[in-house]
Amino acid sequence: NNLGILWSQRDEIETAQTYLESAEALYNQYMKEDGNPPLDPSEHFMAEEEKLTDQERSKRFEKAYTHTLYYLAQVYQHLDMIEKAAQYCHTTLKRQLEYCGYYPVEWARNAATLSQYYLSKECFMEARHCLAAASVIFSQAGQVPSAEDDETEPDQQDLPERKAEIARCWIKYCLNLLQSARKLLEDNIGELDPDRQLELKAQRKKEEDEKEKGRKKAVLFGTSDICDSVLAMEEKVSSVYPLDFQEAREIFLVGQNYVQEAKEFFQVDGYVTDHIEIVQDHSALFKVLAFFEEDYERRCKMHKRRIDMLEPIYADLNPQYYLLICRQLQCELADTYYEMMDLKVAIGNRLEKLDSHTVKKINSLAQFAIKYYELFLDSLRNPDKVFPEKLEEDVLRPAMVAKFHIARLYGKLITSDSKKQLENMQTSLEYYTFLVDYCEKYPDAVPAIETELELSKEMVNLLPASMERLRAKVSSFV
Repeated sequence: NNLGILWSQRDEIETAQTYLESAEALYNQYMKEDGNPPLDPSEHFMAEEEKLTDQERSKRFEKAYTHTLYYLAQVYQHLDMIEKAAQYCHTTLKRQLEYCGYYPVEWARNAATLSQYYLSKECFMEARHCLAAASVIFSQAGQVPSAEDDETEPDQQDLPERKAEIARCWIKYCLNLLQSARKLLEDNIGELDPDRQLELKAQRKKEEDEKEKGRKKAVLFGTSDICDSVLAMEEKVSSVYPLDFQEAREIFLVGQNYVQEAKEFFQVDGYVTDHIEIVQDHSALFKVLAFFEEDYERRCKMHKRRIDMLEPIYADLNPQYYLLICRQLQCELADTYYEMMDLKVAIGNRLEKLDSHTVKKINSLAQFAIKYYELFLDSLRNPDKVFPEKLEEDVLRPAMVAKFHIARLYGKLITSDSKKQLENMQTSLEYYTFLVDYCEKYPDAVPAIETELELSKEMVNLLPASMERLRAKVSSFV
């Protein structure tokens, strides 16, 4: 173990791996061939009456082996063997609880981190178990002396921050569960597919009994008393995909509670980026909940909540220091206004006649969306305010989508003034043309925006004829 640590500190990870794997093999071979607890090295220098009991020897031997697994987990992570690293990390955490060799805060932090690996694999039951265990063990911090050689845990003053970090992992859990459910349920235009919903509900009923059996085999943490607390914690939030608004709302509310908890520590003063990320996650929770809402008016209100939380933050940010975050917020605000505008159009289509209030609302939302898309596009200009000839790969798709959406938004503006309407169509055409011309000049950009490009080509062909008809109509009135 010590040689493994030494080589890993020298960044010789493969050499460290060799030593630690041979330590693991040694333990396994010894337990298979002998199985009795071996002498502790310190006993060679003790008087006979001071020798350790078998129980103490076993405890020390198992602790050394737990360390082997702990260091191997880190080595595998360094070598990008992520699955293996997660496996070893899980086993280490399990053993630390079994042998009472852990600091509660450090243990909770490692379990919460492991939950994020399970999330990436969409293993929600395991992710929830890790987080529930992290919350339960964290609550022991400062109450019980650590059994880790009876030392008190370092970093007691960090408790509020660690608690907030665990809350953030819970937010990610709720958000990922809702987003994965959305992917399963959406049709090809991003709306909820009722047939798929019924099919999945029937399928779930059948699988629930099977799942219960599988649950018993899942990698559970902890001794029986801890297990009860962990299971009680788990019951507060589902680990199965929500299939309707009610189920989605329950997960949303849990996520929202953790948002408040995380924001208590990560405040704007001192933790700008962390605070904004939490607010963005809160906005994303509203966005995915709106997907499950069938009532367009209520859906609009949810998007309005997103606007209300994002706009004040954006207004206070200095793009000179927070350019990337400003761009993210510009795109998100533009997309949210765009979505609200689409919803208002859909509500308007159900009316026999568009009233002036609805027209005003649609135009206002469209103009706000245009404003934020333009702000994003302006942020890409060089110091001389010139738009780049060729876009960097990381901004190519967002910039093109912004151009495409602006083109579409100008087409959605409602006006009874034909001259104004012609101007809007002309602007719309210019933005569609930009996309088509750019992709002709840089064909490698095509894969990033295939759908938008197809539609832009169609519009470039159709719009001039529509504009001609409108011009002829206008001139016949003059």
